[in-house]
Amino acid sequence: MIKFYFSLAPNPMKVALFLEEAGLPYEAIPVDTRKGEQFKPEFLALNPNAKVPVIVDGAVRVFDSNAILLYLAEKTGQFLPDDPSKTRGELLSWLMFIASGIGPYSGQAVHFRHHAPKGMDYAVERYLFEARRHYGILDAQVAGKQYLLGEKYTIVDMAAWGWTRAVPFVLGDDAWNALPQLKRWFDNINARSAAARAEALKDKHNFKNELDEEARRHLFRHVRSS
Repeated sequence: MIKFYFSLAPNPMKVALFLEEAGLPYEAIPVDTRKGEQFKPEFLALNPNAKVPVIVDGAVRVFDSNAILLYLAEKTGQFLPDDPSKTRGELLSWLMFIASGIGPYSGQAVHFRHHAPKGMDYAVERYLFEARRHYGILDAQVAGKQYLLGEKYTIVDMAAWGWTRAVPFVLGDDAWNALPQLKRWFDNINARSAAARAEALKDKHNFKNELDEEARRHLFRHVRSS
């Protein structure tokens, strides 16, 4: 059985969606990042970068959410394009776009909008601009398509779903108005029963909700060390 170390953040949730879609048996092991559990020695042995998610599949350890998606897809033969020999480059391109663009810029936009000290207007505008631009690229990509790569539901859709769940928190409450194609696509993915089961993980495990001083020490370690 796969051991799935997770939190409710966007990256672990995309893996949860795959596991539920594929029907793979797994043990969900919560890692409460607001309590600093990602820095415990036993977790650092799994991922020295102290990030979730991580999976352990027998003797195989995989960390980084997009690496996990690719590993599981290739292992099971599920949620890949019909002719990978012709479309693997397209799949990898969009998967890496989400990994290097959507995720980092969304994360920084959230940090500077919601958590950084006041007065950092340049950083806020910089990351909001880039986050809007990246989601705009996804919006254009799904125009006229059911899924990001066309008519086949793939791990690219799962990777993007993890982050698009947070669009209003990243960009603001009215963000969907400027992303109608992406909203249509998101509603389609979100209506899947596997997405509901993935979301239900939050009701099965108790994570710390408060962003108190303890949580800030663990989440924003640069402040503590400066």
